Amino acid sequence: MPKWGPFLPEALSLFDKLWDSQVVAALPGGGALVAIDRIFLHERTGASALNALREAGRSVADPARVFAVTDHIVDTRPGRTDKTLMPGGQAFITETRAAANAAGIALFDVNDPDQGIVHVISPELGIVLPGCTLVAPDSHTCTQGAFGALAWGIGSSEAEHAMATGTLRLNKPKSMRVRFSGQVSKGVTAKDMIMTLIARHGAAGGKGHAVEFAGDAVEALDMEGRMTLCNMATEFSAMSGFIAPDAKTFAYLEGRRYAPKDALWDQAVTSWKKLASDADAVFDAEIEIDSSAIGPMVSWGTSPEHSVEIDSTLPETAGDRPLQYMALEKGESLAGKPIDAAFIGSCTNSRLSDLRRASALLEGKKIADHIKAICVPGSSRVKREAEAEGIDKIFRDAGFEWRESGCSMCFYAGGESFEAGSRVISTTNRNFESRQGPGVKTHIASPETVVASALAGAIADVRELL
Repeated sequence: MPKWGPFLPEALSLFDKLWDSQVVAALPGGGALVAIDRIFLHERTGASALNALREAGRSVADPARVFAVTDHIVDTRPGRTDKTLMPGGQAFITETRAAANAAGIALFDVNDPDQGIVHVISPELGIVLPGCTLVAPDSHTCTQGAFGALAWGIGSSEAEHAMATGTLRLNKPKSMRVRFSGQVSKGVTAKDMIMTLIARHGAAGGKGHAVEFAGDAVEALDMEGRMTLCNMATEFSAMSGFIAPDAKTFAYLEGRRYAPKDALWDQAVTSWKKLASDADAVFDAEIEIDSSAIGPMVSWGTSPEHSVEIDSTLPETAGDRPLQYMALEKGESLAGKPIDAAFIGSCTNSRLSDLRRASALLEGKKIADHIKAICVPGSSRVKREAEAEGIDKIFRDAGFEWRESGCSMCFYAGGESFEAGSRVISTTNRNFESRQGPGVKTHIASPETVVASALAGAIADVRELL
């Protein structure tokens, strides 16, 4: 090593920079007190967190940094009100409304023009920004790492602590970089990229790590594709997933309601441009994936790691329990497997670009007669913009139901579900047993694959439509 080596500044990863900028104090035992910039609540747990804080004699330290939304159990059928199909669900909504108003925090309520899934509306409004820390009682909060933020899911008690103090105690996770080199082929999306990672390296592959996504294929994605990629970092067991901000990030955020304005915007961009891993940064783990070798993916089992390319067969090593639940066999091909329903929605694939791509394949066609198909926009803004482009008409004419925004049947919480035991192709991020209803067999895939399958009435390869 040259004699001047020790005096050179240390090469840092993006995660190091995000972490170091937010640490308030080192704590005994190796933990750290980390500053929290944004806190999001939803109606399923929001009232309990706010009420528990009040009952403990504490208040929200900075109400301007806390936001609440109705998205998890709100009805998505047209003409909705506070009533939901979930037993007792209306009380969750009304109690969260009362608690949010009492605490003086912003609430994007049932029929607010900016209502929607938290991980969709936060970027739309410019609430998430590069370099910030953002938490919410939802494991898919990591979606927002697409903007160069450190975002992760927490529990209700942690939400109370964050609201009362503006901080959380954390142990620093290890760092990992997943590099998608080269470019993807036609018909392959960000959903297929992240499903490939999880299928190859397991649902626990990122455990204990904060994951930076990088490489040519990641840089080529638009912001909505990057959100899809980061959304499923939690299915990889990562603490969070994130991407270095660039010109696409800045262009997306400029002019958003909560983004900096005028001179502050210029100052912010200057600062944000430094949020990238240094050339010599060292990671605890690195994974390289050849993007050109990725094909359209479909899950076959009860975990996102149970996924294969559409033109492959189920592995001989497949476990008996997921096969039994999904009524499949080792060595079987998914292509051509009849389905009962199709779902486009969730915080993974319900944004405007998802709906545009799906509608382009649907236009002028009809889905199979026996298919129950539903499209749920991720936010009220996405719904309005899609309707302004005529996308809703394309979906309706093809045979899809067109809904209000919300989480909907991404998960079954005692409310609406698909018919018991049915087989569903879905753009959601999870395919656990009964995730979309009692005994429902969920195959997760990209919006394009969902459309191709709905048209065929069976799991189908989208490349045959392109």
